[in-house]
Amino acid sequence: MCTNCGCAAGETRIEGQELEHVDEHAHADGTVHGHAPHHHGEHDHDHGPAYRAVRGTDHLHYGHGPAGAHAPGMSQARMVKIEQDILGKNNAYAAQNRRWFDEHGVFALNFVSSPGSGKTTLLVRTIEALKSTSRLAVIEGDQQTSFDAERIRATGVQALQINTGKGCHLDAHMVGHALEKLRPEDESVLLIENVGNLVCPSAFDLGEAHKVVILSVTEGEDKPLKYPDMFRAASLMLLNKCDLLPHLSFDVERAIEYAKRVNPDLHVIRTSSATGEGFDAWLTWIADGLAGQAARRSQSMELLRSRIAGLEAQLAALKV
Repeated sequence: MCTNCGCAAGETRIEGQELEHVDEHAHADGTVHGHAPHHHGEHDHDHGPAYRAVRGTDHLHYGHGPAGAHAPGMSQARMVKIEQDILGKNNAYAAQNRRWFDEHGVFALNFVSSPGSGKTTLLVRTIEALKSTSRLAVIEGDQQTSFDAERIRATGVQALQINTGKGCHLDAHMVGHALEKLRPEDESVLLIENVGNLVCPSAFDLGEAHKVVILSVTEGEDKPLKYPDMFRAASLMLLNKCDLLPHLSFDVERAIEYAKRVNPDLHVIRTSSATGEGFDAWLTWIADGLAGQAARRSQSMELLRSRIAGLEAQLAALKV
């Protein structure tokens, strides 16, 4: 729904300061982003015939229309147009972020989950395990407070808090501005903890290398089927809080089967921040991703050097 309702307009704060929607901004290396003005809240409601819910025998389904959602008084065509406009602009910002990450060898991960899945605790343990061998930075997303950023900073790693106000997700525009302030080091790992929400963050690309979805065993194994877009968008699922399994009736194999039914390519690691279960595999996954990002950066730089050498040779030949 937030792809067409403009729920976050004017609410965003980065470290308590209001985020201004300017046309361009500069990254840590001086690279300037050209951001076209965008105002998620500026739209007119179409008061034509609204889409009617599909009626079943015992429920109403409002997700069968072209927009996949429902807003009172707004036509499906209008909803689709607004969503295309918002996501199109977001994707342009995400492409700029991704280009910057690639140029600097930054391996960016977007952590998504329901509230209370254990994201922040998992990040803290991950940071403690990696901070002696890897460069790290964190972006924290919450509607209010800076509690999670403060927990991250207590590990000695730099963290920046984005408060989205009424907004229910981070977007690429917010992250682009956060990068200006955070200034991640070259060939570092950037951990982005999104707002706790299994719906809206799935639609918003931040420029990350991967979305990592965290499913807690306290939530129920049917979450991947109830919220398929999120699990479809993710590359990795961390099945978290596995230390609690002896006290629950959670069916691990069924949860994994449901997740892979939605996304056959989804990689799954069982984790516990309390016991460290699965962390060897998880840390190896991060290390491999960072190495791959660094290798791509090296190849790009080598290609650039080769092109420069070629141009210099052409100029030298013209002078003869």
